[in-house]
Amino acid sequence: MSTLSEHRRPRLLPHNRKLRHLTSLSLRNLTFTHAHTSTTDDDALPTPRLDTLAEVAHTVQHSRSSENLRASSDKASKKAKRPARPRRTSLNLGSGPSQRQKTLEEAVNAVVGDVFFTLHVPGDDEPVYISETRTRSANFNFNGFDLSHVSKTSSRTPIISIHLYARRPKSQEWLFLLAQQVDLRQLNFIGTLLDRRFPPNALVFHLQDGIYSLDFPNRISEPVNKAPKVNTASYNVLMKLSNLEASIEDAIRTQRKIAGQINDILEARPKDESGVAEEGVKLASKYISTQTRANASARKRRDDLRDSLRRRRDAIQEGRRIQQDAEADMSSSRSKLELNLDLVRETEVKIHGQRRRICADLASILPIQPIPDAPPLSFSICGIPVPNSVYNAATARSINEDVLSAGLGLVTMLTRHLQFYLGHSLPYPLFPYGSRSHTVDNISTSIASSREFPLYLPRGGSATGQWRFEYGWFLLNKDIEALCESQGLRVVDIRHSLPNLKYLLYVMCGGGEEVPERKRGGVRGLWAARMGLHLGTDDQESGRPQRRGSFESVDEQPKLRENGHKSLPFEGERFTLRTKGLRENVSSS
Repeated sequence: MSTLSEHRRPRLLPHNRKLRHLTSLSLRNLTFTHAHTSTTDDDALPTPRLDTLAEVAHTVQHSRSSENLRASSDKASKKAKRPARPRRTSLNLGSGPSQRQKTLEEAVNAVVGDVFFTLHVPGDDEPVYISETRTRSANFNFNGFDLSHVSKTSSRTPIISIHLYARRPKSQEWLFLLAQQVDLRQLNFIGTLLDRRFPPNALVFHLQDGIYSLDFPNRISEPVNKAPKVNTASYNVLMKLSNLEASIEDAIRTQRKIAGQINDILEARPKDESGVAEEGVKLASKYISTQTRANASARKRRDDLRDSLRRRRDAIQEGRRIQQDAEADMSSSRSKLELNLDLVRETEVKIHGQRRRICADLASILPIQPIPDAPPLSFSICGIPVPNSVYNAATARSINEDVLSAGLGLVTMLTRHLQFYLGHSLPYPLFPYGSRSHTVDNISTSIASSREFPLYLPRGGSATGQWRFEYGWFLLNKDIEALCESQGLRVVDIRHSLPNLKYLLYVMCGGGEEVPERKRGGVRGLWAARMGLHLGTDDQESGRPQRRGSFESVDEQPKLRENGHKSLPFEGERFTLRTKGLRENVSSS
């Protein structure tokens, strides 16, 4: 809020004045003449606190105009020249102090009151701002406010409505004092609140560039004449410089005088060397104690370094001893290492040979042969043709559904066995059940229904069943691709199921070394070991010890039936375990 006495020029043009430029309001010369009774909504407003009578009197005293104060002072000066006589007054204040105090309070309460205002914009029933309550005064300067929270439409309006509410001291009833609609574009710039005779209930508007009112004409100062400045010195400035120079000379003289007095006093008194000596002794003692602490710290540091060196020597000796022991262990383990390396290489060769033999057996058990007079890359397994992941109308006419399901069951069984012999697990588990085989997808997250996908054609021609069958065939091809990649083979097209398996078996069976023989024992020996039997194969009369897992003696079969086994898998035939193959009939040997 600006109260400068000089008149400035406004920075805002009249048509640019908006609600957002308003920062505060002031009220001058409160009057209750045109007040109306408050509404029920105004009764709910909070009651402000009352000030003391001294503050009210001080406010009333300052609300008088400056001209009345000057007139009072002139009359007082004239009366001072006249002879003293009793002063008469027109006020009947009573005889006692309490009566005069009461009369004065009534006079003050007649011209003061409590006031607050609300700010409204057209088209909105709710006020955009409610001021604080100012108490017991006739002239009010309300706190500044910021209307940045108002909507853009309201903040840009130049027309506002001001509702003023007031009440008399010691009264709980609020009066609707004033409702005035103001166009900010019609306001007059007054620049200051000083030296103004405001009418009753006059509103003063404080904008960002100055003070405005509707009760006074514009007071805009003319532009300052920017004449060239001339470097001159006034009489006051010259007198100040002269006084400053005199003060400096006086200070210098005083300094010299005091210095001379101090020197005279020092020359008159003899020097006292005892204080200097004591200071020297204290300083020397301080240096001695500091050096003593430094020597103690150095000794401690020396002892710590000696202990550290001793511990390091011991650690070095212990490390050398451990190093010697390790070298001795390494030298003794080199021979074992060479033997273990030879054993590992021999085991790898045996594993490779056994894999060659197993793959050769699988290739002979489940032969994959090209189909004569057929397109390229057309193969059959065990004489059952299997297309390359394409089942359309032409394939359906050439291959029966049951034949295709049986062929995929054989491919599933061969792929599942290869994962064990090659030591590489399949990403999608396979379950070979003949022509009703299926696979499981436990990886994909987009599958919401059953994760089991059939490897056989559905009945009835269902579209969903056809899609699940084709997706299961795709998972089978992905398993075959995983086995090929585990052996370093690159698959050109994963849709070629049998060609890829044929390629894998061909590579695994390749090699120039001789295929190793099977371990002796065969299937009958494995079956006997599974049932936990100790069967003799050699004749006890010959004096040779019986071998575990042999089935040459037929007399052992009743014993097996007594132990709870109804029948044996090879009952009724005579087999021998002294064969190189899986099993061999005695008559053929």
